[in-house]
Amino acid sequence: MGHSHRHDHSHTHPDLKGRNLVISILLNVLITLAQVVGGIVSGSLALLSDALHNFSDVLSLLISYSANLLAKKEASSNKTFGYKRAEIIAAFVNAATLIIVAIILIKEAVERFLEPQEVASDLVIWLSLLGIVANGFSVLLLKRDSSRNMNMKSAYLHLFTDMMASVAVLTGGILMKFFGLFWIDPALTLIIAVYLIYMGYDLLKVSTKVLMLFTPETIEVKQIVAAINEIPPIKNVHHVHIWQLNEDEVHLEAHIDFKEDIKLSEFDAILNQIEEKAYREFGINHVNIQPEFGKCDSKKIIVQD
Repeated sequence: MGHSHRHDHSHTHPDLKGRNLVISILLNVLITLAQVVGGIVSGSLALLSDALHNFSDVLSLLISYSANLLAKKEASSNKTFGYKRAEIIAAFVNAATLIIVAIILIKEAVERFLEPQEVASDLVIWLSLLGIVANGFSVLLLKRDSSRNMNMKSAYLHLFTDMMASVAVLTGGILMKFFGLFWIDPALTLIIAVYLIYMGYDLLKVSTKVLMLFTPETIEVKQIVAAINEIPPIKNVHHVHIWQLNEDEVHLEAHIDFKEDIKLSEFDAILNQIEEKAYREFGINHVNIQPEFGKCDSKKIIVQD
């Protein structure tokens, strides 16, 4: 059995656990607490739903932060992959919770439509301004790192949409204050809740696929098999498994039937070629190959174990 792997460190950055990320977490905790209290006092559902949105970002930032810490823990005999899937599990739980709470918000918004209530618009305006300023500052802090790391990009996009949601709540507060349009509050709540479901469902779908060991959507199995078959000594590639361990690691496992009974040193050279192809053309950085010669087993590309 031949195994090799590559790690691309171009996307990592020490600031993942540094000052900018911590500042963003603290700012979002402050915004969330202020909006929860303000939403209860003012009676604004839109403010409460925006607080939920901000809280989801707190979780997202904490996941990114804690995942980097956990990833540094060494693997052991009973944790051979270490804690590399901590981020995926947390994302799955977070997404499921978001969808449930968003459905509750929709129910409350519909009830508010049927029985409109006056909202303390001044408080809504000031707290939405706080959200715009704090999230805007966080966006600026993470902007540079967002181009280097997928986790940071996700956090950056969440904070940017938070800022835009606060702009919407501010607009609603102004309309309620000067025009008495209190139906705007449940309308904004519905919009934010639907957005939360959209974001939550997408995250739930992606995390589920990773947890279920599905082949990443960006990878075509038949193309990989064809690329490996181009190497002269190889007769057949079969029993293929491709899965994503976490955000950074994609694994390929396969059985390869050789035309000749080659030496181990020759296999090592071919393994290096396979690894290079898998990494350069498909972004696969862990390759595990079982070499075979004249073995009587299924030669299908996909074999049900």
